[in-house]
Amino acid sequence: MELNEKNPTPDSKYGEARKFDPTFKGPIHNRGCTDVFCCILFILAILGYFAVGILAWSQGDPRKVIYPTDSRGQFCGQAGTPLEKKPLLFYFNILKCASPLTLLEFQCPTTQLCVESCPTKHMTLLKAYLNKGEQEYYKQFCKEGSAPEILRDGLCPSMLMSSKPCKSSHEPWRALCVCVCVCVCVCGACAHTKSNVVVEARQVAMRIFEDYTVSWYWILIGLVIAMVVSLIFIVLLRYLAGIMIWIMIVMVILVIGYGIFHCAMEYRNLKGEPGSDVTIRDLGLQTDFSVYLQIRQTWLAFMIILSIVEVVVILLLIFLRKRVLIAIALIKEASRAVGHVMSSLLYPLLTFALLALVIAYWAITAVFLSTSNEQVYKVFNTTECEYSRDTCKPETFNTTNITAQCPDAECLFAFYGGETYYHKYLIMFQFYNVFLFFWCANFVTALGQVTLAGAFASYYWAFKKPDDIPANPICSSLGRALRYHTGSLAFGSLILSLVQVIRVLLEYLDQKLKAAQNRFAKFLLSCLKCCFWCLEKFIKFLNRNAYIMVAIYGKSFCTSARDAFFLLMRNIIRVAVLDKVTDFLLFLGKLLIVGIVGICSFFFFSGRIKAVEQTAPSLNYYWVPILTVVVGSYLIAHGFFSVYAMCVDTLFLCFLEDLERNDGTAERPYFMSQNLLTILKKSNEDQAKTVD
Repeated sequence: MELNEKNPTPDSKYGEARKFDPTFKGPIHNRGCTDVFCCILFILAILGYFAVGILAWSQGDPRKVIYPTDSRGQFCGQAGTPLEKKPLLFYFNILKCASPLTLLEFQCPTTQLCVESCPTKHMTLLKAYLNKGEQEYYKQFCKEGSAPEILRDGLCPSMLMSSKPCKSSHEPWRALCVCVCVCVCVCGACAHTKSNVVVEARQVAMRIFEDYTVSWYWILIGLVIAMVVSLIFIVLLRYLAGIMIWIMIVMVILVIGYGIFHCAMEYRNLKGEPGSDVTIRDLGLQTDFSVYLQIRQTWLAFMIILSIVEVVVILLLIFLRKRVLIAIALIKEASRAVGHVMSSLLYPLLTFALLALVIAYWAITAVFLSTSNEQVYKVFNTTECEYSRDTCKPETFNTTNITAQCPDAECLFAFYGGETYYHKYLIMFQFYNVFLFFWCANFVTALGQVTLAGAFASYYWAFKKPDDIPANPICSSLGRALRYHTGSLAFGSLILSLVQVIRVLLEYLDQKLKAAQNRFAKFLLSCLKCCFWCLEKFIKFLNRNAYIMVAIYGKSFCTSARDAFFLLMRNIIRVAVLDKVTDFLLFLGKLLIVGIVGICSFFFFSGRIKAVEQTAPSLNYYWVPILTVVVGSYLIAHGFFSVYAMCVDTLFLCFLEDLERNDGTAERPYFMSQNLLTILKKSNEDQAKTVD
């Protein structure tokens, strides 16, 4: 009674508080379909997605990704072809491969040739002109059909991939381009000196790939250990929530403290070592990242970062110590809910499987779309011809009247693309593929949130726990979500997907404007990126709470979002006190699991443990499997703790509804547990004093 009497009076602009309803017993079973239009739109979009996939699979050729492909669309090193003995691909200007279009077309906008071996030496344009032996060497890297010609008007006559001048660092000798092959290859040779970073990056990528090939099974073992640790932690949290939370807090502080100690010891041990005082700026970019661990400044930076994190965590715990006690009580209640709905711990596996299916379909469709370009041949000639630059087919070219009217005309490969309606709208299909990927991924996530929210709401609104909890709450909630609320889930995920696609477009524009000098445009773009990042976070928060209200009351998305927002605004103090503190504690739990698994993987892969030193694989970069295990461990821990987070959010909204509907009397009893009532009653009294 005191709890409800001392609530701050809700502001009318945030709606009226819930009224007592004796018939309300939790998630409403007698409900109807919501947001039907969005449901139909989503189904049509999925059918269109399947159509795009079928069209892409009929046109694409994934061998273009597996095998190197030259500019004519021929596969390098494929058995039974003239290029069987030429397995390598030579890029004339590899810097052009950095273009974002490469991700869409899987083709660099530069001439590419299949070769037996890569060039082992460079030459200038003048040397190529004076030394015929050098010309012979470079003929193997020239385009087929090249003939000695003089450069005309600063252009390479037979340079089909580009009409730009052959730019080299030896501009005075550009007009001495004796033959086209030398002109083109010199462009490639000049580009080679400017693409050291690209070449080194490729070497690093190859070394990383080698590390994965020899350590993949150890990485899997590390991820399994992370899953076992997460599961043990969740089970212990069910029975020892209070003790586990405090152990978790202390362990996080100790793990970060050990990291600071380890960095300090490495910093001290490197004192006086030759080259250890070199700064990171002087060292520059190195492909061997272990070099950075040999300088003191690296360990000093690590130590400072970890110290800042340690201080922030300790200060937060000191200032939030009272709220931590309240959050622990809420986590205890969540532990009881998870204990009565144990199947909720397995639901993330279904979400993971559906997300894997969505990602796989998107990736396969993207590959087929990007490899569905065709070889386009054009008519090339040196004299005037009405058929100049018309599309032609090499196999039938000699039988046409073009050769009769234009004797010097040739049907040569022009570019790798297509001129059909399919190829003209290929970029739109790619965009549709990306957009549907976001929509489907967000829909799967929303389905999981509604399902868990419905199950945990059934637990909260069961007056006699666990007797009044319905059988199979997860299955019942999943059935209600799919049967009645597919449209609402599609609506919420559509809004979020639109914002995410806009953010992707802004990132693309940011990449395009990096070389621009317009500072105002860059500033405006940065502001837009920041605004849409904030908007995405707000929509995710609003959607999450809207889905909880959908699961409980079965109303449309907009109505549920409004009710959830007003309910939170009427209790804004409690939101700040309870909800975010529990999120912080659950984040510490994920941090602890990642820290334990990360430290163990560090000692194993770096060979610091003598007992398993011979077992550890030999690696180029031992941080590759360590980072993989750390990221994978976080995702696994996040999957398990997301159940707890959804449970806490659902119980929190139900608790706020309970306070507004009931007053604790015999006629209007609270549905919350006595322990939670005691803790939250004390919290409410403290808040009332603060308001006064």
